[in-house]
Amino acid sequence: MTQERLALEEETIRICQELIRFPSVNYGEGKGDERAIADYVVASLSEVGISATIYESAPNRANVIAKIKGSDPSRPGLVLHGHIDVVPADAKDWSVDPFGGVIKDGFIWGRGAVDMKNVDAMILAIARKWAREGYVPPRDIVLAFFGDEEAGSEFGSRYMTANHPEVFAGCSEAVSEVGGFSITVKNGKRLYFIETAQKGIHWLKLTANGTAGHGSMINKDNAVTALSAAVQKLGNHEWPQRYTKTIKALFAKVAKVTDSKYDESDFRPLLEELGPAKRMFGATLQNTANPTMLNSGYKANVIPQTASAVVDGRFLPGYEDEFNKTIREVVGPDIEIETITRDISLEVDFSGDLVEAMVQALMAEDPDAIAVPYLMSGGTDNKALSELGIVGYGFTPLKLPPELDFFALFHGVDERVPIDGLKCGVHMMERFLKNS
Repeated sequence: MTQERLALEEETIRICQELIRFPSVNYGEGKGDERAIADYVVASLSEVGISATIYESAPNRANVIAKIKGSDPSRPGLVLHGHIDVVPADAKDWSVDPFGGVIKDGFIWGRGAVDMKNVDAMILAIARKWAREGYVPPRDIVLAFFGDEEAGSEFGSRYMTANHPEVFAGCSEAVSEVGGFSITVKNGKRLYFIETAQKGIHWLKLTANGTAGHGSMINKDNAVTALSAAVQKLGNHEWPQRYTKTIKALFAKVAKVTDSKYDESDFRPLLEELGPAKRMFGATLQNTANPTMLNSGYKANVIPQTASAVVDGRFLPGYEDEFNKTIREVVGPDIEIETITRDISLEVDFSGDLVEAMVQALMAEDPDAIAVPYLMSGGTDNKALSELGIVGYGFTPLKLPPELDFFALFHGVDERVPIDGLKCGVHMMERFLKNS
């Protein structure tokens, strides 16, 4: 190993640890604080001569933007972005300090280790290396570190695209989290999943109205009863399988790699080849609507006039209308439906020069790499950038141990990232950026 490669790995590990030690927790409803970690990002870039600007969307809600000039000003720029907020972590549930950034058993542990301060560390380490070397990439790269991704991005990417679109002017493509990670299938072959599609979001509030009264009396117009019936039907609804172009491309590849039957009418048997990741991938074969919150009443002997539930709905690209129609049919005409949050779905082609650069970067560091597209059940800040016409992908590579349940680490207790995977990933990322 060259000294240059070793230095990049060591700096990535150090920065990842330091980022985790900033408790940039996003509690939702506007309650977050990214200011201290934003100051760290600015200082880290400034130390090597890269100018960065903090954009505050509210007190202590911060975003950081920097630009690296490329060698060819005629080419459109690339947005390389990550978010610097994290979900809460209850220390009593963890085996280590969730904000300690400790190294144990070959992993860096802490909230954000996977989602997504490991990637922020890669970006910073590569940018610092290039600045010290005087390296100029082939195209302009806008570095964006967004706040508020974990609570809808209102104070983060949504704020930036609405109020400061000029910082992304001239950019045509974007790259961010949850893509480029490896999964080892049953026969030992290693697939790397590049995110080319995302489900849309429709969070709903269901409300049932009834007649208030004394809890000791018969009441056939009970709002709690009506809501419970609607929630039970929705939670147990069997959604039909709906396969987008990304899903078809993915499972055609999985079938080929594993010598399994490819049946375009039902991909569910192929999920077994993906190990623990089948839970996430199973959710990308259909729309979903999961009841997550219930609220009603104020006293044991009072029948309330209203009862409400919150539902986390996710729809596939091209199937939003079917999703909304089905919700109405399932809960019935007497339940009020209110939109809490709605966001678009995304789907782009798994082709072109940018994708080819990703594939080549993976194979250069891992000759056994097999690149495949996938549809993500969640969402990223690429959705906000898409409204500026910027095409986004998920590519923040990690070579993962075969036994690791990667998706369970997102927002989970004892979140951690494998150090060897991070080392390999930062070299993949640098190769990609140099050839993008």
